[in-house]
Amino acid sequence: MNRSDTRTTHHILSVLVQNRPGVLARVAGLFARRGYNIFSLAVAPAENDVQSRITIVVDVETSPLEQIVKQLFKLIDVVKISELDPVDSVERELLLATVRSAADARSQVIELTSIFEGKILAVGVDAITVSLEGHPAKLDDFEALLDGYGIVELQRTGRVALPKLRTGRSAPRVPPERNDRTARARATTRKAG
Repeated sequence: MNRSDTRTTHHILSVLVQNRPGVLARVAGLFARRGYNIFSLAVAPAENDVQSRITIVVDVETSPLEQIVKQLFKLIDVVKISELDPVDSVERELLLATVRSAADARSQVIELTSIFEGKILAVGVDAITVSLEGHPAKLDDFEALLDGYGIVELQRTGRVALPKLRTGRSAPRVPPERNDRTARARATTRKAG
C-alpha cells in the first residue's frame, strides 16, 4: 500500500496542547464524533514538559478542514493549531520491519537497507529486523521493495512534522524526497541490471 499517493486528500495538523491526562483522548474523540478518519497520529512532549505536540494526518475528503479546526479550538487544553503544507514542512516517520531472509537472500535485504540508509537491528536464523527513518514517501518505497522478500511484521510510527525554516534565499524548491527517491531508484536499477 503506497501511503503517500493519497496526499492530496490528507492534511497535516500540528496541535500544541497542555500535557495533561485525557487530552489526547478528547482530541481523538472529537475527530471520531465528526466522522473524520485519522490517517496518522503521533504525540510527544514539546519544547517544554508542560505541553505536548500532536501531529495528526487527517482525511478531509468529505468535510472541510476549517470545521474541525474550529472544534479543536473549543477544547480548553488546545494552545495552538497549525496546518502544515507538505511543501513548506519537514516530515519524518520511522519504520521497523522484520523480513524473511533465508541465507541466500540475506545479503540482498542488507544491501537494500544500506541503499535506503536504514539500519539492521537484529538478525535471526531465517529473518532480519530493519529500521528506516525518513520522509513517508521514502518509507513507502522501502516497504514496497521489502514486500518482495516477505514482511513478517511491520510497524510505522506515523508522521511527525514541523514547518521548514526560512533561509532568506530565493532558490527554487525541489523537495528533498524527490532527489532521494531518484537516487535510490538509480541505485536499485543499476544493481538489478
